[in-house]
Amino acid sequence: MDIFIDDIDIKRLRKDLIDYYTSAMFIASPIAIMDLTKVEKASDKEIVDIACDNKFDLRKYIKTSKRLIKW
Repeated sequence: MDIFIDDIDIKRLRKDLIDYYTSAMFIASPIAIMDLTKVEKASDKEIVDIACDNKFDLRKYIKTSKRLIKW
């Protein structure tokens, strides 16, 4: 399945990545502070790349109007 960057809700993906790194800061990884800064300043493409590197399922971030409905 090909997912195009325009089909992804980048705002929601960025928020979830911020939450992910914020949690990591308090649990175990002080390096997460640098990663959090990267997420906050990243372009849309960089956000997608960061999400992929962290094994986020991009299918969950497809904009509602773009989702296929199975009957």
